[in-house]
Amino acid sequence: MIIIIIGLIVLLIVGVVVVNGVQQHKAKQEQDRRAKTAKFKAIIDESEQLIANLTHLPASPVLVNIINTRSLNAAKAMLQLSPSAKATKQKIQELEAAISTTKDTTQGSDENFTLPDNEQQLVGILQTIKKLRIMLKSEQSKGSIEAQVYSQQDLRLDAMQLKIGVESIINRGQKAYSKEMLGSARQYFEKALQTLTSHPHQSEYTKTKRAEIEDKLEEITTALKVTNAQDAAKKAKDEEDDLDMLFQPKKKW
Repeated sequence: MIIIIIGLIVLLIVGVVVVNGVQQHKAKQEQDRRAKTAKFKAIIDESEQLIANLTHLPASPVLVNIINTRSLNAAKAMLQLSPSAKATKQKIQELEAAISTTKDTTQGSDENFTLPDNEQQLVGILQTIKKLRIMLKSEQSKGSIEAQVYSQQDLRLDAMQLKIGVESIINRGQKAYSKEMLGSARQYFEKALQTLTSHPHQSEYTKTKRAEIEDKLEEITTALKVTNAQDAAKKAKDEEDDLDMLFQPKKKW
C-alpha cells in the first residue's frame, strides 16, 4: 500500500513537472512568435515610410518594387506565425496589387532631380537615401535582389547623395561670396571640388560641375588679388599720412 502511495506521489510530481514544462515551452513559443511578429511589422512600417519619402526623389519603379517585395516577404512571414490574421492577409493582397501596378510605372529622369532650398528638407532627403542604400545592401546580401539590380539602384542613390552634398557646399560658398567673404567662399568651393574629384564614380555631372567650380575659383582668386591690392594701397596711404603728420612743421604759439 505504501509503495502504491509513493508511486502515485511520484507520478503526481512528474505530472506537475511535465505540465509546467509544457506551459513554459508554450509561453516561450508565444514570446518568440510575438518578437518575430514585431520584427516583421517593423520592416513593413519602415518600408512604408521609405516609399512615402520617395516622393522627394526621381520616380524609380524598380526601387519601389524592391521595397514592396521586402514588405510582402515580411507580411507572408507574419501570416505563417498567425495564419488566421485577417489584417495580414489583407496587407498581402494590397502589396501584391501594388507590385503589379508599379511594374507599368515609368522611370523618372535623374536630371530633373532638383534640391529644395530648405536645409532641414535636404537633411531629410539625405537620411532617406542613406536608409535606402542600407536597405538595398541588406536585401542584396539576402539574395532578394540580383547583383546587377543592386548595383544600378545603389549607383543612382550614390549620385543623388553626391549631388546634394556638393550643391549644399556650393550654395554656402555662393552666400559667402555675395557677402564678400572671399576667403570663406574659396574654402567652400575648394571643398566641393575635392569632393567631386575624389568621388569613385565620375559622370557627366561631376565633369560639368568641376569645370564650373574651377571657373568660380579663378573668379575668386582674381577678386582676392584686387582686394589685396586695394588693402595694400590703403595701408601704404595710411602710413604715408602718418609720416606726414609726424614730420609736418610744428605750429608756433
